[in-house]
Amino acid sequence: METAAACVGVPIKQRKEPITFEQYHLHRLGKYSTDEAVTSYAEFTVQKLTPRQTDPVRRTLCLTETCLVERDPATYNIATCKPLCDIFAIVRHQENPQKFSIEYVKGAIRTYTSTDRDALIASVLDGVRASGNRDVCVKMMFTNRGQRLGPFTVPVDEEVESQHMKFIQNLPTGMEFGVAVSRFNSNISYSGLLHAVTQDGLFAENKEKLINGTLSALLDKEGDQNIISAEDLEAQFHALRRLVASKAGFQAFTRLPKMRERVGVKVVKALKRNDDGVTHAAVDMLNALMQPMHDDYDLRQEQLNKASLLSSKSFSEKLLEMFKIHILRNTGALVITAMLDFLTFGLCAPYSETTDGTHFDILLEMVATDGRAVFKLFQHPSMAIVKGAGLVMKAIIEEGDAEVAAKMQDLALAEGALPKHLHTAMFTQSTDNRMMTNRQLSRHLVGLWITGHPTAMGLLRRIMPSGLLTYLDSTDEVPEFETDKLNVRDNLKLAQEYHNKNKRNPQWKVIEKQIETILLHWRARIGLQKKEVNEKPIVLRKRRQRIKAEANWALFYYQFSRDHAKSNLIWNYKTREELKEALENEMRAFSVDKDLSQSYVIAWNHQEFEVPYHCLSEEIKIGDYYLRLLLEEDEIEETSAIKKSYEFFNDLYHRFLLTPKIHMKCMCLQAMTIVYGRCSEEIGTFNDTKYIVGMLDRCTDKLERDRLILFLQKLILNRRNVKEIMDAGGIKILVDILTLAHLHTTRATVPLQSNVIEASPDMTRESEKEWYFGNVDKERLGPNSFEEMKDYWKDGTVHAKTRCWAQGMDGWRPLQAVPQLKWCLLASGQAVMNESDLATLVLNMLIKICDYFPSRDADGAIIRPLPRCKRLLTEATCLPHIVQLLLTFDPVIVEKVATLLYLVMQDNPGLPRMYLSGAFYFIMMYTGSNVLPVARFLKASHLRQAFRSDENTSSDIMVRSVLGHILPEAMVCYLENYSSEKFAEIFLGEFDTPEAIWSNEMRRLMIEKIASHLADFSPRLQSNTRALYQYCPIPVIGYPQLESELFCNIYYLRHLCDISKFPDWPIKDPVQLLKDILNAWKKEVEKKPPTMSISEALETLHIKKGPASQDEGKIRKAYFRLAQKYHPDKNPEGRDMFERVNKAYEFLCSKSKITEGPDPKNIVLILKAQSILFSRYKDELEPYKYAGYPMLIKTIQMETHDDSLFSKAAPLLTAASELAYHTINCSALNAEELRRENGIEALEEAFTRCVSVLNASTKPEEMSVQVCTHVSRCYMVAAQFQGCRDKIQETSTIVRDLCRILYYKNLPKLNSVVVECVSAFCVDFWLQTNLYQSGVLWHLLLFLFNYDYTLDEGGVEKSGETNQQEVANKLAKLSISALARLGGYERGENATPDNPAVKASLNAMLTPYLARQLGNDNPAEHTVWESEVLKVLNSNTENPYLIWDNATRLELNEFVGDQQQQKVRTGECDPEFGAKFVFTIHSKELIVGEIFVRVYNEQPTFPLENPKGFAIDLLDYLGSQAQYLHSLMSLQQQNIKTNTVTNDRLQKVQMALEALRNSIKNNPGVEIQCIGHFKLLFALLRCEGCAKLQEFALEVINNVTGNQECVNDIAASEVLAYLLIVIQTLPKCSPLILETLYSLMSSTKIVKEAMNKGALVYLLDLFCNNTNPAVREQTAELFAKMLSDKLVGPKVRIVLSKFLPSIFMDAMRDSAEASVHMFEGSHENPELIWNDDAREKVSAVVRKMKMEHYHKQKDDPSAKWNLPEEFAVVYTDVQGELTIAGVFLRLFLANPGWVLRKPKEFMTELLEKWVQLTSTTSPDGEVLETVTTALVYFFEAQSSMLDQVPQLGHIPNIFKAMSSRNAAIPKSAIDIVHQLANSEVCIRSIAQTDCIGPMKMAMRVRRDCIGHACEALNKMFQTQEEDMIMQALKTEMVQFLLKLLETGLENLENPAATKAQIVKALKAMQASLQHGEEVTSILDASSIWKEYKDQKHDLFISNTTIAGYLTGPGVAGYLTAGTSTSVSNAPPPIDHQHDN
Repeated sequence: METAAACVGVPIKQRKEPITFEQYHLHRLGKYSTDEAVTSYAEFTVQKLTPRQTDPVRRTLCLTETCLVERDPATYNIATCKPLCDIFAIVRHQENPQKFSIEYVKGAIRTYTSTDRDALIASVLDGVRASGNRDVCVKMMFTNRGQRLGPFTVPVDEEVESQHMKFIQNLPTGMEFGVAVSRFNSNISYSGLLHAVTQDGLFAENKEKLINGTLSALLDKEGDQNIISAEDLEAQFHALRRLVASKAGFQAFTRLPKMRERVGVKVVKALKRNDDGVTHAAVDMLNALMQPMHDDYDLRQEQLNKASLLSSKSFSEKLLEMFKIHILRNTGALVITAMLDFLTFGLCAPYSETTDGTHFDILLEMVATDGRAVFKLFQHPSMAIVKGAGLVMKAIIEEGDAEVAAKMQDLALAEGALPKHLHTAMFTQSTDNRMMTNRQLSRHLVGLWITGHPTAMGLLRRIMPSGLLTYLDSTDEVPEFETDKLNVRDNLKLAQEYHNKNKRNPQWKVIEKQIETILLHWRARIGLQKKEVNEKPIVLRKRRQRIKAEANWALFYYQFSRDHAKSNLIWNYKTREELKEALENEMRAFSVDKDLSQSYVIAWNHQEFEVPYHCLSEEIKIGDYYLRLLLEEDEIEETSAIKKSYEFFNDLYHRFLLTPKIHMKCMCLQAMTIVYGRCSEEIGTFNDTKYIVGMLDRCTDKLERDRLILFLQKLILNRRNVKEIMDAGGIKILVDILTLAHLHTTRATVPLQSNVIEASPDMTRESEKEWYFGNVDKERLGPNSFEEMKDYWKDGTVHAKTRCWAQGMDGWRPLQAVPQLKWCLLASGQAVMNESDLATLVLNMLIKICDYFPSRDADGAIIRPLPRCKRLLTEATCLPHIVQLLLTFDPVIVEKVATLLYLVMQDNPGLPRMYLSGAFYFIMMYTGSNVLPVARFLKASHLRQAFRSDENTSSDIMVRSVLGHILPEAMVCYLENYSSEKFAEIFLGEFDTPEAIWSNEMRRLMIEKIASHLADFSPRLQSNTRALYQYCPIPVIGYPQLESELFCNIYYLRHLCDISKFPDWPIKDPVQLLKDILNAWKKEVEKKPPTMSISEALETLHIKKGPASQDEGKIRKAYFRLAQKYHPDKNPEGRDMFERVNKAYEFLCSKSKITEGPDPKNIVLILKAQSILFSRYKDELEPYKYAGYPMLIKTIQMETHDDSLFSKAAPLLTAASELAYHTINCSALNAEELRRENGIEALEEAFTRCVSVLNASTKPEEMSVQVCTHVSRCYMVAAQFQGCRDKIQETSTIVRDLCRILYYKNLPKLNSVVVECVSAFCVDFWLQTNLYQSGVLWHLLLFLFNYDYTLDEGGVEKSGETNQQEVANKLAKLSISALARLGGYERGENATPDNPAVKASLNAMLTPYLARQLGNDNPAEHTVWESEVLKVLNSNTENPYLIWDNATRLELNEFVGDQQQQKVRTGECDPEFGAKFVFTIHSKELIVGEIFVRVYNEQPTFPLENPKGFAIDLLDYLGSQAQYLHSLMSLQQQNIKTNTVTNDRLQKVQMALEALRNSIKNNPGVEIQCIGHFKLLFALLRCEGCAKLQEFALEVINNVTGNQECVNDIAASEVLAYLLIVIQTLPKCSPLILETLYSLMSSTKIVKEAMNKGALVYLLDLFCNNTNPAVREQTAELFAKMLSDKLVGPKVRIVLSKFLPSIFMDAMRDSAEASVHMFEGSHENPELIWNDDAREKVSAVVRKMKMEHYHKQKDDPSAKWNLPEEFAVVYTDVQGELTIAGVFLRLFLANPGWVLRKPKEFMTELLEKWVQLTSTTSPDGEVLETVTTALVYFFEAQSSMLDQVPQLGHIPNIFKAMSSRNAAIPKSAIDIVHQLANSEVCIRSIAQTDCIGPMKMAMRVRRDCIGHACEALNKMFQTQEEDMIMQALKTEMVQFLLKLLETGLENLENPAATKAQIVKALKAMQASLQHGEEVTSILDASSIWKEYKDQKHDLFISNTTIAGYLTGPGVAGYLTAGTSTSVSNAPPPIDHQHDN
């Protein structure tokens, strides 16, 4: 190499490392090495003729999109690969009908023979032209390379073109015309003259003259068209085609005199030759005249040419007749291709627009009459022919009349064209333009065939999901539009360009004008005077579209290719594959049936074709909807509109009634609920409502109960159903269920709720013993607590029929009839809702029912009787239980109960007795804030009770109101005088006004008094939910807060006279007032001592005085005892004593709460007035700079340093600090002035002084609190300025003191101000950090949990001034906002610096999910956002993002509280500030991507925020555990036991895999995230011993296989070996593995990998040795899928055929079930010999090979599996059998009527075998005899196949064999010709062969065959083929036959019949028009002829009929018939591997 570089100058590059064999194998074909380049779309079996081999080599010639590939049929390996663009010409040999050659531009020539030559050439020709090579042509002779003046790779130059045209015009000396034409063709490209002038302008005429002259010479010198050879004639047409392809030649057709007529005559004569090669050349030339082949279109000339060509109807009829004959005979593929081009140019858009209208209609009508012939072309193997037929069909339907279009639509179904084109339309995916054009054409055809055709549409509905078909009716636009590949030119644009062609470049116009002037003198002299041209504009034929697809097919196909997971449509990769496979199988079966049809017309049974979609079999589908997705679907989705809702609802109900499974019933109920909820009006009344109510009463499953109730909730949307519910006793049943709400004890606590209603532990134990039971008559065991009853149930002491009783029941009942016991002990299943949610739902239903039946009519009249529903609810069995629900204290339940009671009691006669139920006690005990419904109920009922108070006589209203003993008089008056909304506001608030004094403390006191009065009733309800309250009146409650107040009329006078309560008093001149401000005054409040002593009260209640005498429990018991004894209702004489007892009890209950109230404080009026002015008149005072800062700051300093600051009567500091705030708040610039006057420092000193005295008992109104409030506000405003912030940052104590204030929870308003200040400080990162390090988080977090969401949602008006809870809520909201700003969560205008440290702490303490909620991108919804976050924080939630309940809140509160205490007391706290905090409950959970994996697996349908991100996190987690799993596998292989920790980690990995499966399953599109991780996922399959882990991994893989990209990535990962190993290690998952493999096998790359990794041996083992029929069928389906792969499928077939007969592969493809039955049975028929011995032998070999490969692959997953080259399972019974195309000839001869699967293939191979035998001198006589007999029997049984023999090209070989010296061969040939003579098509082909001479020779050699030969001759001559008669005359056959008549027939079996055949033959020859006279003269000269010529001899000839496919003995085929078939009656062995 060095020498070469140094001496020759050719450096040779050398790789540093040699390539491996693997690399060579992958890249040996260069850029054509890809799978796409070598995947074939058409394959042909050929014999390759090569000098390297003496005998032809069998090859499979494959046509791909870019290459022509030769493959070895035995191995399917590639032998050669040639690009299509390198093909120069295709030579179609004239002498051999099977032979053709391909010439390549680089000189190579490849020669082949094929029985399907013309179809092959047509396909290759189309492929080459589609690849861009337009110069290729088909011809009869090789290109004479010596005649070409240049290489094939480069076009010749212009001079060469011109020279060869001149040669044709003027032949050089010694050159023949044929040679000149040949030289012309050799040098000129088939696409036309490359250098022809195509534009108008300068010197164009010279070139046109040359071309026109050449055309004329070519036609003048053509010679006698009847004599010249076919090769010369073809060459002349090729030359014409090359010339007319140029513009000048194209125009010459109509411009050149007589050219049209001469070309027409030439074509007609050529057609008469019946030579396909000549015909193709002629029609191809016509096509060049119909459609210009040059780029510069001339539409006018195109119109003229077409009009000339189509003007002769007879000419068109001849062309179409020839076209039809070729179609029906399956011959002349090349001619058909050319004719389709001709029809395309004439009839199909856009070319048809230049066709004359009349000619178009005539031609269209002629083509339409033979519509079935066009449909037959759709089955042709050539894609070009299918496309051409499609275009013609499109034109027929669109532009033909209605009758023709309807006929075509019917034929599309009958001929099976619709499924074929549907398959192309939907599944063609290619980058090849040709394929995409075909797809577009198919889509057009499908639309036309289905439009307006109900039958076709019905077929579409059977094979497509209805949800997909809805897109056809959609008006949505398609996001992606396809380029129109059918209408490739715009005729209108071309016509306009033609019209404007004179508007050219002005410069060219100048030049042309000058030339015109120069040439004027000789132009005039030679007659070139310019003519005035006044051409008319081009008029195009207007296309008719009588049938137009109106449906939105574009959207349909777009949505078809996308994945869908909707309630009415599940559509993905798997469903598409199933549809594809079903269509392919149906088309294949129909094609086989057509092949077997003989002469019968076969129609497709489209009525029964449907696609079942097995991959959706597990989906429960009712009607058109999938239950699972319907139940998961959000109602706001567009699919929420349910079509045919009535039918769908009935289908659901029908399934509900039929199914015995609870789970299925519940799914149906859930779906019925959704459907009825959406479509109640359309569905109407539900007639079985009573049945549903009865089911609810009888059911014992919680899930079923909840689903039934949810369904009933929707049923009441229809008023008529309500009556059915009431008639069935539904109201009482619902109320019984309501009582279960008392058992729900895990509600989130409401901040105000007090536990005082709970009894003490000892009381609880006593009071809870409510239950009695007995198992036998009169047995009474009890009392027992509810917990004890549960224990009895568990140990079996009580059972469903045990009789039980408790207080509130009307008698003893079986346990199963007691709602509480039934649902807590007996019931099964998992409830959908907890007890509270269930009660809420039922209450809503009852409210809805009551709304239907108002108590008054439209005129306001009271309705009587009371509406039935209200009567039922008022009954004693319902009302008390509804009222007692108030004791659940659940905010929602209480609100709903109050609303229901309000509705029920309107105008209800039972209202006055309402108080006896305890409703007013219970409702006043409610601690929540949503009291608006409560207030409405109280207002409507408190004065309407049959109740009068004798104790509270302060006013008439207090005597009449049932609330007089409970509420202060002012509140009762407020309730009566104002609206319920106003009362609710007062009741919830902190009010201290002239009209009301009410506080939270007073409300709490009221609740405690009522709770004490009710004693232990509430705990009893948790034991016995139906316990009834026994009414007892409550003593008047006294409120200490009101003891010093004087209430007069409706006012508290102290407040009424308080002038400070009028803050809005207008001030006319605030500026002047600021100068002249004055002081104000104050008042004191009186207090009253109690009226009774403690001793007197105790004595009244009969309680002994002592240490225990103050116990409230004792006091309450004593009161109850005496109250019941002296109550006026029971003891009329005890009224006085009853009043004394009440007073004593009231005093003792309230004495501890009486405290002295604070005196009013003096106010410094000057400072206060200034504050009022600055606050009220901010706008007016803003322009004025405050001049009092020096004095103000001095005052602040003096007061701050005063030791008696907090004992002074005039707290100046409060007012001063307030004024400081108002001044800077009025004008923010004052803050800078304050800073310059050292005001920040002065305020800091005052702030520190006041903060130091704050403590837990500090009141909000104390001076220190007020000062801190105002100073904090000052800081908040000052923080807007950088200078102030710097000063604050320098003063470190400010932040510390701010944080310290937050410690005091008793100062919520101050805390609110401080939190706002903290929020303001967060604009600076360093202030953020300072706050964070000062522990501000501990304080802010605690405030969040004081939020009461019921206040915000209750609809009550509230104010922070009067409602303490509103203050707490506001503080919580401010804290949320401060936290968001502190961490930098907020965006937009309120954005603050990002603080990672704060975020880390919040992520840990609030969970990442809640911390993420702190970010709010929409300032407009700021308040809503705060409320939502706080509601979540204070509710119990368990979802995949959040586990948040009372325990987590308590744990966080304890941790934060401890840290707060430490920080405040010691200054130290957690150094990480909570960043490392972990919740105990969370620490036990697996958290991936901020999601609790366990919870997600329990709630897999929960909508994830970012499902794709979650999948990525799961995959990362699994990746992080990969090393651990690897170690675990190692331990398992060493049989080492793992510890608990290891098992826990394994459990978590399993959970992660399950979550990954769920996320992929429930979130379409997530599977794409698995790309890049398949090596990991597949590696998990190797974890043997971890079956659950393997199953989950398998399910994940299975779920991703619906995505094409995932399948592609799996293919690229090369991980299939892991999946194959699991087939052996995880047998119970075999169905899932096979399903997964089935989906994966749609990828060619995976099929290839499966081949290499041994998938076939595993699958063969499953098919042969598995005992589960379903698994074996799945395996067969998988084999069929692999076999269908275009690239690897043939190799799969080759390998399988080494184990199983090939018929099994066909059976697997057609019916998996049948293939399993075939394997298990015994068969002996022409296509299969199979028995027990063969089956056992195959099974044993497969099992052994599988185990060997498994052990090898287990150790090395990359191990490959290969079969030895000569390997094959040898079956004893098959040895020695002669087999052709899979048919055993011995058995076929025994049963020739057997219906073969592939008759044409059998016939082809049989003939090839016969030709092979007869081509040798000494063939095996027995084999020859067998093959010959098989051929004879076959042709007798399948006579229709005879017509297909000529196209195979074997007829010349048959007659050639008659000359053989081996006597057996002529006999065999005569027998075959005897059969061929039964076909006219064969006889025509025989006539073109040298046949009579060989026949005569054979008859001489085998005189015993003369009879057959003569019969054949008779049939042959009857057809009047003149060429054959001429051969007979030349070979003296007439004389030979006459001699046979005379003598020589004596030894024949039936000489008379033979003579009769001879006579008929001779007479037929006499009838010849051309040679009849000559034959007659010979006959007349014979003496023997006279004896026969005058009589008919037909009676000597007998006819025999052979049964065929449709009329024979009914043999069905390989699946159902055979000469010997047996199936074992013994059961198969038990498959233990499936027991698990």
